[in-house]
Amino acid sequence: MKITLLTIFPQMCEAVLGESILGRARKAGLLDVRVVDIRPFSDAKHKNTDDYPFGGGAGMLMTPQPIAAAFQSVCGDHFSGKRIFLGPCGVPFRQELAEQLSREEELVLLCGHYEGVDQRVLDHYIDLEISLGDFILTGGELAALAVTDCIARLLPGVLGSADSAVDESFSASGLLEYPQYTRPRVFEGEEVPAVLLSGDHAKIAAWRRRQSILRTARLRPDLLDKAPLTDAERRELAELTEEGFPSDI
Repeated sequence: MKITLLTIFPQMCEAVLGESILGRARKAGLLDVRVVDIRPFSDAKHKNTDDYPFGGGAGMLMTPQPIAAAFQSVCGDHFSGKRIFLGPCGVPFRQELAEQLSREEELVLLCGHYEGVDQRVLDHYIDLEISLGDFILTGGELAALAVTDCIARLLPGVLGSADSAVDESFSASGLLEYPQYTRPRVFEGEEVPAVLLSGDHAKIAAWRRRQSILRTARLRPDLLDKAPLTDAERRELAELTEEGFPSDI
């Protein structure tokens, strides 16, 4: 997959994309991520990318010309992927959407800044607007990097194990991930749950499933409406709702 980030702060993006799993995936050729600076596309004398908004208001607005030129340069005439803007008016970014986007051949992510972007750019050059949540950032770079990271780890070979993304929170199970433990066996007086040391894979799987359900019910009950639970699991949840959840979750 090829992902291009359009930004006026390329160094901010490269600092993240060159590290950890993303950095290794890029070096291994598993992920083609490119950062394109919008400023050189400006036809203004001083390469400006912002101006005052018509009608007044606080702050500055990103002008359409350099962004349009950047899109034309990156996408050409035969672009078949998705052009995405990271903004607060977009659809919420969820794991399901990340999985859909991971199947695209190419993505171009536009990072807004200042008070936003001229609407004509969004109307003519954007296929999808995405929001990370109901809050405002100083720019779209952090949001674009988060989206890139989430999508990249779904691509074949990017993670060390093909199963790493299977049982995570918000995966196909629709549940939050179960609690996990590593060495030492006893830490500050608290022991690892005995079932995880039993070697009985069926019992471990059952324990993890129950813990995922209970954790989701306690922390994100809104997810349970769409989660594929059995009748027995829903009955237990109904009983626990009346009695109170165990203290060990």
